[in-house]
Amino acid sequence: MNTAVPIPADQLAALANADTQRLAARMAQDVFAGVFRQAVVADAAPDVGVLGEVAAHCYDWCQAAASDEARALRLALLISGLDQWGLAYTQAFKLDAIHALTALIGGLRTRLDARNDMLFQTYFEQIDAVESDAIDFKVDLRRGIHLALWHAMAACENAEQVAGIVQPLGSMMVALNQQMPELGWRLLADALANIQIALLSDIVPESAQAQEGTQQLFASLRHALSPERYQAILAYSGQAVVAWQKASRAGTA
Repeated sequence: MNTAVPIPADQLAALANADTQRLAARMAQDVFAGVFRQAVVADAAPDVGVLGEVAAHCYDWCQAAASDEARALRLALLISGLDQWGLAYTQAFKLDAIHALTALIGGLRTRLDARNDMLFQTYFEQIDAVESDAIDFKVDLRRGIHLALWHAMAACENAEQVAGIVQPLGSMMVALNQQMPELGWRLLADALANIQIALLSDIVPESAQAQEGTQQLFASLRHALSPERYQAILAYSGQAVVAWQKASRAGTA
């Protein structure tokens, strides 16, 4: 595989530039984290007041865009991100549903009139259908999801718990490679590079679980992916790690 092949132009960049896309990914992560904490702490009906405040914050950010199209795209990015966080966590932690998240997404959708809902649906489907569209959003989003689950794995206390997260995480990564046959490997390489950097920089406490789980994850990908695709991922992630090491040494010096 030629890793030098350029990424096709992002057709959505005119409405949401790279910085906006990355911000949408991080907002989705922050919002999901808050909603998930609420769901875990209180096994009851979602707190309507809290969800209303979160929805209002998301809505205000979307409304700050310059046109109906840009506003609809921002909302499509946010909801796409929330959907993917929710799916990842329900798979990884074997949950039936995250009711607070469902309520939040529903509340955001009900604010739209017919025209803006149509615009939203168009962009939501385009994000999923066209690999290179909203690519900066996709990279940041998947990095956040994969790293969050890896950190959860690293905090496990025994091998059984480690395997319980590594297996769905590996499955998610393989599924991403299938859903994005042209560019998915780049997203996986980015996530794996950041996992290696986390280990090298002591972002997580050194533990046998973190090392073993990471080895299991790499082994599962090597088994599931074609040799060409796996080697391309290793080469791309290796370049990122080396660049980080050089930058770290230069900063220390």
